[in-house]
Amino acid sequence: MPTTDSPEALVLDLVEWVALAPRPYGEAIEAWRTSCPRLTVWEDAADQGLVRRIKSDTGENLLVATEQGLLLLKAKRGGWPER
Repeated sequence: MPTTDSPEALVLDLVEWVALAPRPYGEAIEAWRTSCPRLTVWEDAADQGLVRRIKSDTGENLLVATEQGLLLLKAKRGGWPER
């Protein structure tokens, strides 16, 4: 997965990561946690409607890419990862 240090690229990395497969919410928060108030990858992706939290059939909170997130991946990276 391509990465750079720009906030927009990091948001796209997060969207791409959850587009591969729904991720448990706790895992996603742990993996994308930051203590820098200027680098709000998780919050930016959620605020932009690129990712959202859903409940699985078993009641687990999952993080998934939204249709908007998938469209942004297509526009910026030429597509999205195959599941």
